[in-house]
Amino acid sequence: MQSVYLDNNATTRPLTEVISAMGAAMSDDYANPSSMHRPGQHARKLVDDARAQVAALMGCDASEVLFSSGGTESINAAIYALLKLRAPRRKIVISAVEHSATQGACEEAARAGAMIVEVGVNESGDLDMDQLRHELTSDDVALVSMMWANNETGVIFDVPAIADECRRAKVPFHCDATQALGKIPVNVRAANLDMM
Repeated sequence: MQSVYLDNNATTRPLTEVISAMGAAMSDDYANPSSMHRPGQHARKLVDDARAQVAALMGCDASEVLFSSGGTESINAAIYALLKLRAPRRKIVISAVEHSATQGACEEAARAGAMIVEVGVNESGDLDMDQLRHELTSDDVALVSMMWANNETGVIFDVPAIADECRRAKVPFHCDATQALGKIPVNVRAANLDMM
C-alpha cells in the first residue's frame, strides 16, 4: 500500500537545498554567533543574513525579526508581552477558530486573571467584524490576537481590516501568520501589524 502524506501545513519536508545549507551550518559553522573570534563572527553573519532574508519576506526591518523555536513560542511571547505592557488591561480578543497555540496561551492567561473573548465566524469561516468592533469598544482590551490563514480550513482573514479596527480603537494587534507566510503575500507594514 502506498502512503500519501497530507499534513504539509503542519510540517513540510524541507527542500534538498535547505537540508544541505543546514547541514553545512551545523557541521562547519557551529560556532557561537555571539563570540568575537573568527568562526563566531562567520556564524553571526549567517544568522544576520537569514534575519535579513526573513525580513524581506515579511516586509519589515531585520532589526524587528526575532527568532524563536516556532509558532507556539512566538505566540506565547507576543501575548504575554502585550498583556504585561498593557496592564492593568486584562481582556484578550481572539477569534473562535484560533490555533491551539493561541487558545492554550489564552487559557493560561485566563488562569492568571485575563478575560478571553472569542469573536465568532460565519458559515464561510469569515470573522464577524461587527462583533470585533463591539468588543473593541471596551476600555479593558489589552490586545487582539488572530490568525491570518486558518490551518484547518484555509480561510484567510482580512488582516488589514482587522488591523484598521484595532488601530482606530488604539489596541495592539498580534497576528499569527504561521500558515500564511511563504504561501500568500504577507507584509507587516502594509497590513499595519503591531506584532506578527
